[in-house]
Amino acid sequence: MGKALGRFSGRRTDEARCLAHHAPTTVWPIAFVAWVLLTTATRAHALPTFDEVKQSYRPSDTLILDRHGEVLQRLRTDNTVRKGQWTALQDVSPALRTALVLSEDKRFYEHSGVDWKAVSAAAWANLWNNKTRGASTITMQLAGLLDDDLKRGTGGRSLVQKIGQTVSAQMLETRWRKDQVLEAYLNLVPFRGELVGLDALSQTLFGKAPHGLDYREAAVAAALVRAPNAKPAQVAQRACNVLQLIDTSAKSGDCEGMDIYAQAALQRRDFAASAGVAPHAAQVALRQLSGNSTGTPTRITTTLSAPLQRFAVQTLQRQLRELQARHVEDGAIVVLDNASGQVLAWVGSSGELSNAAEVDGVTALRQPGSTLKPFLYAQALAEQRITAASLLEDSGAQIQTSGGLYIPQNYDHHFKGWVSVRTALGASLNVPAVRTLVMVSPDAFHQQLKALGFALKETGDYYGYSLALGSAEVSLLQLTNAYRTLANGGRFGTTTLTASTTPPPSRNVLDARAAFIVGDILSDTNARARTFGTDSVLATRFWTAVKTGTSKDMRDNWAVGYSERYTVGVWVGNASGAPMWDVSGTTGAAPVWAAVMAYLHQTQPSHAPRAPAGVVQQAVRFAPATAATSATEAPRSEWFLQGTQQSLFAMRTSPEQGKATTGGRITAPTNGTIIALDPDIPSNRQRLTFNAEGQALRWRMDGKEFAQGSSVQWLPWPGRHVVQLVNARGDLLDSIRLEVRGAGVRGAAGKQINFSTPKADFKAIASAAP
Repeated sequence: MGKALGRFSGRRTDEARCLAHHAPTTVWPIAFVAWVLLTTATRAHALPTFDEVKQSYRPSDTLILDRHGEVLQRLRTDNTVRKGQWTALQDVSPALRTALVLSEDKRFYEHSGVDWKAVSAAAWANLWNNKTRGASTITMQLAGLLDDDLKRGTGGRSLVQKIGQTVSAQMLETRWRKDQVLEAYLNLVPFRGELVGLDALSQTLFGKAPHGLDYREAAVAAALVRAPNAKPAQVAQRACNVLQLIDTSAKSGDCEGMDIYAQAALQRRDFAASAGVAPHAAQVALRQLSGNSTGTPTRITTTLSAPLQRFAVQTLQRQLRELQARHVEDGAIVVLDNASGQVLAWVGSSGELSNAAEVDGVTALRQPGSTLKPFLYAQALAEQRITAASLLEDSGAQIQTSGGLYIPQNYDHHFKGWVSVRTALGASLNVPAVRTLVMVSPDAFHQQLKALGFALKETGDYYGYSLALGSAEVSLLQLTNAYRTLANGGRFGTTTLTASTTPPPSRNVLDARAAFIVGDILSDTNARARTFGTDSVLATRFWTAVKTGTSKDMRDNWAVGYSERYTVGVWVGNASGAPMWDVSGTTGAAPVWAAVMAYLHQTQPSHAPRAPAGVVQQAVRFAPATAATSATEAPRSEWFLQGTQQSLFAMRTSPEQGKATTGGRITAPTNGTIIALDPDIPSNRQRLTFNAEGQALRWRMDGKEFAQGSSVQWLPWPGRHVVQLVNARGDLLDSIRLEVRGAGVRGAAGKQINFSTPKADFKAIASAAP
């Protein structure tokens, strides 16, 4: 404040300096006194008002508030000093107010800024070289705190400073009330070390707010005003004297205890740099609003809800404690309001349970696993490549790419055969998703994801077909907001964390009809029954649409979904990237998601959205593959984009399928497969598995029979080969061609055989969890 008042302080004018220089010796005392009175009067008139001092006060911490003004987090933003929040006088304990007045200025409520009785006593004592307490009142000390020119130096205050302090104190008393003087003094007085003001002292040394200080604590605080950096023994002695002033019943034994108590209090540093339930959201909010023309804000109002934030933190920590035996220590939660995009909860980590609590799991980039599938199916639906009842084959697939074969696998390594799109998405089957991406193309899907707000670092070709299974890295905030786009019928809008931020208008990035159908599938308990069962934790008592996902090696576990009003995203894993042990979507993130959703809808209902224009409902049935088999799925009522509806769905019989129905067919590997042998792996460990459908099957390699059965293994040998599938009579049922390449294979006799074709990375196996 003193620096702010520098421009108001009186200064010695050129005329005054000239007068002092040329005046005769007898005139000098008169001129000096006149100059002192002039400058001090000018300085006194420039003193600020109480409101100006309070408004210009800047604590060293920034308070992060929720949408209703409740404190969520406290962040230290000034490392040069430790100043707490401005404390109103009514929030200061009566014990401290009494201790301060009795120890520093016992006639505070009687004098008008200067205690002339104390001044006379001090002057008389100085005349006789007696040590006294001094005559500086609380008001005079406050005047010295408000003006840099009046601050005490290492050698004490000069005569001019003392006169200026006296005049300023009297002027303060004419403009300020006594309670304002005492309140400002308590907030501006230096205590110990970097501590300035009562709030910082109280929180640091006593770990409590100023209103809770008892007599002993008040005595220590008052003793530190007199000698901020005194040794503990001196502080204890002064505190004992103060205690006896405010509590006449205090005994000598209390002073002995005071020595120990003061020593312990002065060693405490419990006022942490940051404290609260939203540390990561606080940092983000501060970054968004700092650096403006007014400097670092002292209070930031966010869109968060304090009760929801506390519940989310407690729920996440409780779930992670249950999963500790499975090598899980981190997690994150974000809750969005669908209509406004306001962030209602932001939990960046598990806090004390984490070894990397500073890492913000809401913004950290991780692989999303199967949680990208809804956007892929929505794009394919919008482009009318599929319908929700279209049949996709969930079987072994080997997709030829520029780098070789891409072989997707389901999480459980089992295939379901022909399934509808509804079942494929609801049950989170991987192979149908990859087949859908083949139709859409990785590049087109990549563009769709960018429109949904995902800041992908690489191109669609870089990710390839694994993009369908979440090989790209995204943040929980991006993913949750993308699901909010589904909830809003394909309209994308940015999220908002601070109350003062106005987001730009939303825009259409996804077909509203496709978004509705995907949401209907994600809310369908029967659609996900094949993988999750009908009574999983994802089944809420109110309408919700939800998807889980787990990345490769169980490194990331997700549950993201929305209700009529809210979108909730949960991530569980390890900030270090270490894999979890046997943690799936329903055992990791999903319980937290379900608990938060249930909290949000304790009294608020959630209804299914209305179908947008251009969506029709049609009864459908599924024809069996053959007369000897049952229907693929049970009849039902299905949603369609208008113009794409049909009532009957059946598998189209291909030439290969014809072979299978008449005897057998090779299901893996596919025709044209190229196998690359790894010279670093023993050749007898590199076996290729052949699978087929049919009965009494026999296998031939280059015309020679080598195995029997529907699933056999073969030790690859470099070269081009023809694989044939025959029945017991030797009739040809199916055949494929494949090629085996290798940099070098050791023959049976130990002879090294070299091949000119270099080894390439042809085989990529993706396995993502639902």
